[in-house]
Amino acid sequence: MKTIGLIGGMSWESSGVYYTLVNREVRERLGGSHSASCVMVSFDFQEIEDLQYAGDWEALRERMVEAGRRLAAAGADFAVLCTNTMHKVMEGFDAETGLPFLHIVDAAGEALRADGLKRVGLLGTKFTMEGGFYADRLRERFGLEVLVPEAEDRAAVNDVIYGELVRGEIRE
Repeated sequence: MKTIGLIGGMSWESSGVYYTLVNREVRERLGGSHSASCVMVSFDFQEIEDLQYAGDWEALRERMVEAGRRLAAAGADFAVLCTNTMHKVMEGFDAETGLPFLHIVDAAGEALRADGLKRVGLLGTKFTMEGGFYADRLRERFGLEVLVPEAEDRAAVNDVIYGELVRGEIRE
């Protein structure tokens, strides 16, 4: 079994979901008491969030590359990032770390294509919805029409993500 390198902590709530889903999939495929072979590097999300809002994407990229190197040193065979937004800085990650990287947009695009979808809506942090790295990749690589909410709705979604979901809260 290959060892999965998880880059998490952005937030720990989403990292927990990834960990659970990976292990459920392994159990379903292999049966018995099987679980995934994983190593994880987890960040303090407050530091990541502060850098995001400061627009210091280069510092964030450096942190992700360093996490990848740590995962490789710990025996990971490939890396997965347990968040959407930080995929903004992951181009070239595999070349810099020597660790194959599963990009979430490619996985999503393949699943959407397999389902026969041609038009999709994109919800996420403001960085995901406004940054282009997600929508553009879906358009260019998978030929999808990507709908993004208007500015007011993007702000509301972003507020729910950073104000509630990263803390494990759902108020409405």
